[in-house]
Amino acid sequence: MTDTTRISLREQIAAFQQQRAGNTPAEQLQKQRAERANMLRSASSGTSLQVDDPAPDFTLPDAYGKPVTLSTLLKSGPVVLTFYRGDWCPYCNLALRAYQAILPEITALHGSLVAISPQNPDHTLLTVEHKELSYPVLSDVGNRVARQYTQIFTIPEAERRPNLQPYFEDNAWQLPAPGTFVIAQEGMTKLAFVDADYTQRLEPEAILDALRQLV
Repeated sequence: MTDTTRISLREQIAAFQQQRAGNTPAEQLQKQRAERANMLRSASSGTSLQVDDPAPDFTLPDAYGKPVTLSTLLKSGPVVLTFYRGDWCPYCNLALRAYQAILPEITALHGSLVAISPQNPDHTLLTVEHKELSYPVLSDVGNRVARQYTQIFTIPEAERRPNLQPYFEDNAWQLPAPGTFVIAQEGMTKLAFVDADYTQRLEPEAILDALRQLV
């Protein structure tokens, strides 16, 4: 049963943004908005995976180095894939925790949940530990899998902060557009959400609705 008292992810994001605005000088907020606009203009060409498209199979390492394969997971039921930017992104962290909160409901609907980012395995492990996540979190170094599912952005050179470099194993400075997909057991995409604006995320309830339709 859905917890009707649960705060929506949209409300959590709005509360975070309000708190950040209250604690951040106006000049810095303007700079952040400009950086986001520059990022949106850097999207790669091509289209994201759409509903009724076959989901590309893949194998990626989890936070502990164990290989995880999509086709193997699908043998047990539908799979929810969510692509996020990295442990340093507060919007990603809100989404990862919100999806953790509905994991029992996903499991009750015979589904599984997997998160994927271009972080190296060491930082993927930090994500699992810091956010207390109990679902697989995979490292997609170089965005090899992400390119088959969602758009890719290149961080403009002027915004390449040195503190971000340790998260990655290449010098491409590329990030996936956050996206969430529900893959039916036969391997077809039944829900596809991608938003170039990384502050926008799919509501957990939309994931559960898609899974209910597959039962």
